[in-house]
Amino acid sequence: MLTLDSITKSFGGAHPRGVLDKVSLALQPGEYVAVMGESGVGKSTLLNLIAGLDSPDSGRIVFDGQDVGGLTDEEATLLRRRAMGFVFQAFHVLPYLTVAQNVALPLLLNGVARRDAMVRASAMLAEVGLAGRDDSLPRELSGGETQRVAIARALVHNPRLLLADEPTGNLDADTASQILTLLRERIKHSAGSTAGLLVTHSAHAAATADRVLVLTAHGLTVPHPASQLA
Repeated sequence: MLTLDSITKSFGGAHPRGVLDKVSLALQPGEYVAVMGESGVGKSTLLNLIAGLDSPDSGRIVFDGQDVGGLTDEEATLLRRRAMGFVFQAFHVLPYLTVAQNVALPLLLNGVARRDAMVRASAMLAEVGLAGRDDSLPRELSGGETQRVAIARALVHNPRLLLADEPTGNLDADTASQILTLLRERIKHSAGSTAGLLVTHSAHAAATADRVLVLTAHGLTVPHPASQLA
């Protein structure tokens, strides 16, 4: 479903700073993989490259047979809209839309009738513990509630690929456990049609995935048993 082949990405103009160096990964349908690593190692950059929000300096990213790096901006936007769900660390919830309208947005952009989209958005909000908050505005929510809105929006259109960047970073322990269970169940109950990539600092969150990888300056590696996952 998703293949990364020797991805390299650096920033810095005349004095480039390497972020990702020859990163390779294969993600199969129905698989849920967690990526851990120190701050600044490039975990969020990795997700942005997979989503086509940025382009690698070298290497290939292939999703469902398409070379993501070779897509135009419009083609990449359509691919994200149709087949990806992205939980951004900064949420990117639209302040002038209600909670339900924010969640319904991917459905509306994909041509779902407004009435059906709002019904599905309301049901998805209930799944993330926000039943009855459909008409609330983002400014009326706590940080944890806003994060749950972003998660609901990423899941509502049943994406082929779920990309989650620290999805429990603003949640209390109990709510985080509920959300992690929901993310895993959505992938595992998709009959193999959905895969997920979770970027996290949390060993507890990573432990809910099928396998855990650590991103370092030398690429993705399997963690040593005595590492932070012990």
